Amino acid sequence: MSQTTTLAAPPRATPAETGPRPRRRRPSPLHLLLVPLTVVMLAPLIWMVLLSISTEAETRRFPPGLPGGVHWHNYLDAWQQAPFGHWLLNSTIVSVACVVGNLVFCSLAGYAFARIPFLGSRLLFIAVLATLMVPFQIVMLPTLIVVRDLHMTDTLGALVVPNLATPFGVFLMRQFFTTVPRELEEAARIDGAGRLRTLLSIMVPLMGPTLATLSVLTFLNVWNDFLWPLIAIQSPGNMTIQLGLQNFQGAHLTNWPVLMAATVMSQIPVLVLFVLAQRFFVRSIASSGFK
Repeated sequence: MSQTTTLAAPPRATPAETGPRPRRRRPSPLHLLLVPLTVVMLAPLIWMVLLSISTEAETRRFPPGLPGGVHWHNYLDAWQQAPFGHWLLNSTIVSVACVVGNLVFCSLAGYAFARIPFLGSRLLFIAVLATLMVPFQIVMLPTLIVVRDLHMTDTLGALVVPNLATPFGVFLMRQFFTTVPRELEEAARIDGAGRLRTLLSIMVPLMGPTLATLSVLTFLNVWNDFLWPLIAIQSPGNMTIQLGLQNFQGAHLTNWPVLMAATVMSQIPVLVLFVLAQRFFVRSIASSGFK
């Protein structure tokens, strides 16, 4: 014997239950100002991509214009004319090592400045902040002497060791730890946790956006650095990608489409990392109070 079941239609939600529809935001004068600024900021990137798919003759014509076709072989030529993959590997090793070092050392230093009272901590923290105003050109020679005494000249270690910790990273971490309620630490101490266990078990799970922000900023800084690798590295096998790009420039003639194609490929890892971490980056800036 068959049995039929009638399903009742779900009741419709009343306007009071659904709430008012969010109003569509109208463009403000600030948006009208941001649009041309965005175009100006993206113009060099767009022009670089257009040159990378142009011919040599199209890059030298005046007035400049759009390329007549897409010449993807410029990317293949850039990859084959130089040890591009080896330079990418060197940049990746140096950047990742510096990111890991900054996450570890800056977190420990920031936690100490924010949570552990000791004699002269405030004065020492001010001294750390003061180093942010010192240009790299001033400390470049002392850093080179230290690297030479450590017998690390012309090695990847010369690029990693000076960038294992930065004053900005210490400042960023310290700002985060000051926003964490002390009740969380007190509860962990009641349970018998020490300083290190409190940092690893209580603080680190809350540090996701801040760690992502420090990772992105450190990666960008190390990946795009040109001056320090130019001083510390002489062997082509130890060059980073930014240092290797200069090999595409000739003394009398430069193949600009190949050089632009190599430049575009060198920026792809940076763009991918920034897009993936953009959400954490914005959240950390908002929570830390940076403007």
